[in-house]
Amino acid sequence: MGVRPGETLLLHSSLSALGWVCGGSVTVVRGILDALGHQGTLAVPTQTGDLSDPALWSSPPVPREWWETIRATMPVYDPLLTPSRGVGVIPETVRTWPSARRSAHPQTSFAAVGPRAAEIVDGHATDCRLGERSPLARLEALDARVLLLGAGYGTCTAFHLAEYRIPSPLVKVGRPGPAGWEVVTEVSISSDRFDELGWDFERDRPVVRGRVGAADVRLFPIADAVAYARRWLAVHRPREEEIAHPPL
Repeated sequence: MGVRPGETLLLHSSLSALGWVCGGSVTVVRGILDALGHQGTLAVPTQTGDLSDPALWSSPPVPREWWETIRATMPVYDPLLTPSRGVGVIPETVRTWPSARRSAHPQTSFAAVGPRAAEIVDGHATDCRLGERSPLARLEALDARVLLLGAGYGTCTAFHLAEYRIPSPLVKVGRPGPAGWEVVTEVSISSDRFDELGWDFERDRPVVRGRVGAADVRLFPIADAVAYARRWLAVHRPREEEIAHPPL
């Protein structure tokens, strides 16, 4: 696929899309780290969307009468202990890898392994999910590339960085904090139409394409993806976003 020794990768992955892999997720992570070499760094999203307001849960929803109890008893995020959710087994394997570092955001953390891991994950502001003070901006500055390993463009978190660079509405985000339930004001983010955005990006910009096992794979620079998404979202999504999430 053209992964280069010494480079920095942001990986989005689906183990099941690869087909049967002897050794499972550990084999996949070892293979990528071998390709990157000792000077390369691997980063993955380790999001914890379950540390959120139960009023917004839909898969499954919970009864309204449970909401306050859940808010009062929800565990506080711990970078070392809190498992990732909804991003697959490969990111969870990276999160628990020896020497892995993880960022501090309680809902949209990233983990990284390699010499640039601390540079990527340290300083993730707890009021900036995927913006300028998140690992995404660090990865962009490091000229990292995105590797979609059996995952589609709908999972491409780099596109979210573009949402912070166009006029976007704000939303209230609830989560557990050290002093109890807290609510912060954040930029509204959504992966709606990211698949469409990704196919337009692939049509107009150089993207390495191939297969690994049974999986379709894409490889491209984060900076290119963010720049393209910034223009694309400004044209295609502003009105519907404003309707869905009115500014505060």
